[in-house]
Amino acid sequence: MTSSTSDDAARARHLRLPRFAVAFIVAGAVVLIDQLSKAAALAGLSETERVPLLGDYFGLQLAFNPGAILGLGSSSTWLLTVLGVAAVGALFVAAVRARSLWWTVGIGFILGGALGNVIDRLFAPPGLGRGYVTDFLAYGDWFIGNIADVALGIGALILAIGLWIQRRAGARGEVGTQLGASSSAGGL
Repeated sequence: MTSSTSDDAARARHLRLPRFAVAFIVAGAVVLIDQLSKAAALAGLSETERVPLLGDYFGLQLAFNPGAILGLGSSSTWLLTVLGVAAVGALFVAAVRARSLWWTVGIGFILGGALGNVIDRLFAPPGLGRGYVTDFLAYGDWFIGNIADVALGIGALILAIGLWIQRRAGARGEVGTQLGASSSAGGL
């Protein structure tokens, strides 16, 4: 190998992001999009009128959720805040320990979604740690959610598909599957 080739290889190794950085970039993008979309919803939507996008099946309508999914636990917002903060901490640890790009991206989406809703719980009215989550994506008469909720679903789907592929490859006896193998360089 020539000196130029070895210099290029060394530069490439140094330019690679650690996997956890990918998770934090994904999470940061989700939080940014989530918080900007919530600000736009607060500025332009109503709690009483729905803007239909797909007939009665999907639209935009402002709502404030003191509880978890489907309003569960609405009388225990402070407890949901504590659980959310704990989940964010656990997801940070999971992101650092992730061994594959699939897991890292999936955890990044889940971390971003959790952070987006925890930010509301910490800082939105009615007060610190008791804030209501801003929702605006109306799914028929079922429920109203937000971008953070969508990110949670995407992350769970990525992890489920990754697990399914990993197990399927393991059942065939393949070594070093695309999802489970970690590179010796520690990068992507």
